[in-house]
Amino acid sequence: MTRKIPTSGLIGLAVLSAALLLMSCTRSNINTSSSPAEPTTQASPSPVKTGFEADLDYVNRGQYTYVLVFSRKDGKPLDKNDGAYLRTNAPQVVDWVTTDQGKKVIAGTNFNLEKGNLNLLKKRFVVEDYSSK
Repeated sequence: MTRKIPTSGLIGLAVLSAALLLMSCTRSNINTSSSPAEPTTQASPSPVKTGFEADLDYVNRGQYTYVLVFSRKDGKPLDKNDGAYLRTNAPQVVDWVTTDQGKKVIAGTNFNLEKGNLNLLKKRFVVEDYSSK
């Protein structure tokens, strides 16, 4: 023997199912606050260092106590004689990096060149101190 379900029950069940289905399909990303959404900010990539800045950064990563930049007083590129003079009179320098189209050389050392031949070097070259003290 089969039992019949009243049609009003089936209609009620269909309406209830449809209501639940509609309520579950609402958009979940609707902003319910009255203030406008804040724009998302993206961190801009750090600029790529080139030339002198990149070379100076390279020497600084060597964690030297003293970082000095030597250039000729006349602004011309350093030649072989200049390089030999620097190496001869500052043998304590560990790292030499030529930069700025050969017009400058960056020196990295843990030795205080003031106790060495820095005064002699200053007579021939422009000396800039980039040491982080």
